[in-house]
This record gives sequence, structure tokens and C-alpha cells, in this order.
Amino acid sequence: MKKCLGHRSIVMLSECGPLLPARVEAPLLGGLLWGRGPSTRAPKLALSAVEGAGALAQDDRLRGRTFYKTATALALFLFLSLSAFAQSGGELKFYLHSDPKTFDPLAVADDASETIRYLTGGVLLRVNRRTQQAEPELANSWTIARDGRSITFNLREQVYYSDGSPFSAEDVAYTVQRLMDPALHSPTGDAFRSGSGAVRTHVDSPLRITISFPAPVAGMDKLFDQVAIVSSRSANKERAALGPFYVADYKPDSYVLLKRNPNYWRRDAAGRQLPYLDSVRLGIQPNRDIEMMNFRRGEIDLINWLDSEYFDRLASQSPEVVHDSGPGLDSEQMWFNQAPNAPIPAYKRAWFRSTNFRRAVSAAINRADLSRVVYGGHAQPAAGPVSPANKFWFNAKLHAPAYDPTGALRLLQQEGFRLEGSSLHDREGHAVEFSIITNAGNKPRERMATMIQQDLGKIGINVHVVTLDFASLLDRITESYNYEGALLGMVNTDLDPNAQMNIWLSSAENHQWNPKQKSPETVWEAEIDRLMKDQAASLDAAKRKLCFDRVQEIAVEQQPFIYLVNKNALSAVSATVANASPVVLRPQTYWNIETLSLRPQIASKH
Repeated sequence: MKKCLGHRSIVMLSECGPLLPARVEAPLLGGLLWGRGPSTRAPKLALSAVEGAGALAQDDRLRGRTFYKTATALALFLFLSLSAFAQSGGELKFYLHSDPKTFDPLAVADDASETIRYLTGGVLLRVNRRTQQAEPELANSWTIARDGRSITFNLREQVYYSDGSPFSAEDVAYTVQRLMDPALHSPTGDAFRSGSGAVRTHVDSPLRITISFPAPVAGMDKLFDQVAIVSSRSANKERAALGPFYVADYKPDSYVLLKRNPNYWRRDAAGRQLPYLDSVRLGIQPNRDIEMMNFRRGEIDLINWLDSEYFDRLASQSPEVVHDSGPGLDSEQMWFNQAPNAPIPAYKRAWFRSTNFRRAVSAAINRADLSRVVYGGHAQPAAGPVSPANKFWFNAKLHAPAYDPTGALRLLQQEGFRLEGSSLHDREGHAVEFSIITNAGNKPRERMATMIQQDLGKIGINVHVVTLDFASLLDRITESYNYEGALLGMVNTDLDPNAQMNIWLSSAENHQWNPKQKSPETVWEAEIDRLMKDQAASLDAAKRKLCFDRVQEIAVEQQPFIYLVNKNALSAVSATVANASPVVLRPQTYWNIETLSLRPQIASKH
């Protein structure tokens, strides 16, 4: 899905499952380094097993060396098993770059909230970030009707929220009805909107529910990956989680502490309750320099995405901790504020609503330089709304706009703009200048903004770069609309275009340049609305592809978003973290959070 997510919080209880080995890993062979596992007697047990094996072999030489080998093998097995077992426990630490905007998983629209939703929210099914296939979670199975208008879920038995309240089909019904309430303006709910009419839920039994939509919803099963099921019974719904963790504590501007959900339903192959970790501490740190410094010091365990400069610097010193997963799905882009109620001068709003003005600005930006200078080659100029990494849905006919300042001036002249010396003026004589806001502490964006400022200066446009803390920036672009231009990134958490409904529908909250329109204000926005609903209502993949290809073409023609670059998925994971396997889809480094663990010597230090 496009953009950020939410989370689910809860209460605390005790921990621990059966005393069974977790997973044997070769790196654990290096000595008796034990962590805060469920049994502090494990090291002693392993050592006594080895000593006993040696004594038995010495006293029984007449039986030859066979017994010694067998005993030694047994000792090694016990040592490995107990070492793997000792992976459990400890606290994983990494940073959010802003305070979460909400703890309501159904209202998530920012990256910090998305992280918390992923770590705490229980979903009916989960899209495996490596295979990109849907896998059962709270639902054992599901069936989509042949007409694509309904889906039936068969739910797991004996599942409980972190506060002890039982999970049933009533919770799913409650969640869906609230998700689709227009008053909530849920970005997640927007992905399910394919036609007018109400979404209906029918609870067939406590463990079976059917959800019906007014029109077919293509790929509807995978959309439920983003729907965290909220308790219909708990007094504090944001403190009842079905995911591996729950929100135990939150201190604004400081941290969010997640604790292990004692009622989590999933177990590993050995029958041991997951997750392995005791807790996850999400520090709130917008400054990337501090984040990098603390990663090097071992104060945090991972960086979910790195900018290219930090990546190259880390790669030169500790190549084993960095991961380049290849071209990512996310985009960096800028846009102009076209909202009618925005507190900006009318003449500037007229510029921003001019297609030729937006196309001229786009043509005057040197994307190849942004990719080379800002990202050190770990990015490529963006052709449009979809990254080439999304192989099926990317419109291969599209190409990144060429750098063409001369062509940009021609477009501006067609709109009555003229150069007077080194300054561009509109037909009424106003000098063309505007501000671009971006988030402070994000070096790549700050550098891009500066380079865009220089590029646009070459055609007479005076740009002011304003950096804001992320919370203030979000308030400007989603509440007060007190800004002129913005430079940010969009997070794609799904490959399917249905997940972008919350961007492209003119009524959507994240239709960033002019959100929450009662009806489309332009002909091209009305066409995008129709195309997005048509593709969402079709079960024919080829027809959907044609519709979404045209959406991408309109986006390039109209430039409501000026797409700049697609970045590679770069991340860093400390060698202290076991079982990490970074991928392209978000969340790259902790998508398998349930099975992440800290190596024994580290678990004891955290």
C-alpha cells in the first residue's frame, strides 16, 4: 500500500514458552556466551554434558573410540541446541524518525505509525515480504467469490488479544465496518473502495465471516495484509494487540516501547512460542547522523533504510552489516499545494494549477545529477508513479523526463511567463518564487532540495528551502495546508495498484496536492478516478494493466507529483542480530520480526 502505517498497542503480561531449542546456527559455535534466555542453567548443562562425555570415553577404552565419538556428537548436539535456545530474550533497538501520528491502526498515514502497526497488529493474512505471496495468519484459509465481490475467512481457534480478551469474527466485522466508515478517512480503507454502496459483513459463526463489497475488488485478499484487527470488546482498543508485540510505553520525542505479546498465537517449528525477543525499543530520532553514530557504537541494532552516503561509508568499513537489495519500490517526489483553502496567494495557486508550469519545473530538474550526486549511483531517475522494480505494473513505455531547461522556458512562455534579466515573472509582473518544505535531518532530501533550488535558479525561479521537523511538516501538508511546495517520499508497501487508491482517488486524504475533494476538480482527476475504480473492479489482469498504465501516463502528462528518483533498498543490520534477511518490500529489515533474535552475548548486554 502506498504510504505509512499504523500500529496497535496493548497491555503487558508475562513471557516465556516451553523450554525447547529455537534454531541451530553455525555462528553460535564460538564459545559459551549466554544471554538472558528462559533458563539461566543452560550454560552449565552444556558444559557438564561435554565433561561427562570425555570422562566416559576415558574410562571405557576397551570399547574403542566409537563410544567417544558418539558421546562427543551428543554433547555437540546439546551444546548447539542450548545455544540456539539462548537466542531468546533481549531487546531489539532501532529508531523511528518522528513520533507516531496515531496509534489507531486503521488511521495510519505516516511511516512511524506504519512501523508500529506492523509490529503490533494482527492481520488475517500476511504478504510474505520475500516471496510476495499471501500466507495465513489469523485466518487459516479464505475463499474469494467468483464475482470478486466477497471474501470468506475461516479463523483460527483459541486466539487472544494481549489483554486476554478472545478473538472472534465479531472483531473482524467491527474492524471492517470502522475501516470503511467515510468519516475515518482511512488510507487503508481507500484501497477497498471500488464502487458506491456499503460494505457488508456477515458473521456466519464465531470463526467464520464473509465480507461483501458493492463491486468487485481485484486482489482483495492481499489488501488485508494492511488491516490490523481491532478488538470489539477491549476497553482500551489501542492497547489490545494480536501481533507479536504490544505498546507498553510511549514517551513523546523519546521512545515507543513494545513488549512481547504473552498471548501471541504463533509458534516456531520446534513448538516454541514466538516472538523470540522480549521487547523492541523504538527510539525517536530524526537526525540521521546521530542514528548512524549510534549504530556504529552498537546502541541500536539496525537501520531499516540508509542513504547512499552512509551505505558507502559503512560498506568500506564493515561490509558484512550493509545490504543493497536492489531497486526499491519507493519514490522521492515534490509537488505544489493546489488546495483551494490553502493560505497562499491566489496568483501562486494559479501557477501551481497550471499543467505547463508543473511540466516546466519538472523539465528544469536534472534527475541524473540527483541520482549521481545525492545517491552516489544507488538510485535512478524516476519515470513516474511506479518503480521499474514493480515488473508487472510498471508502464515500460514511460521514461524519465529529460533535463531540458530550454524546453522548460518555452512551456513557461506559453503561459505568459517571461524572463526579466535573471528573474522569471508571470503575466501580472509577480516574480516567480516559492518555498519547498522538507523534513529536517534527512540529508538526501536536503541536498536534493538545494540542487533543485540551483536548477530552477537557472530559469529565473527563486526557491527557498525550508526544513521542518517531521511532525510539523505533516501538520502543514495534512491539516493546515500552510505550504507552497513539498519534497518527500512515498512508501509503497504493496505491488498492486489497489494499494494506491489512497493516493489517486480525488476524495482521498493522501491525494496530496489537493486532498479530500468532494468531486474531481479537473477532467484528468475524474479520469484517474474512473480508471482506478475500473481496474479495482475487474478480475481481468490484462484489463487492469491497461487501466493502470493509463493512470501512469496521465500522472506523467499532468505532473501533480514531480517524480524525481527511485532509490535502491539500502539497509544495515548489526552482526548481533540473528536471522535477519533484508528484502525490497517494506519493512526491509524486520519483516520477519517474530524470528529475529539477538545473539547470546548481545542479549545479555541489552
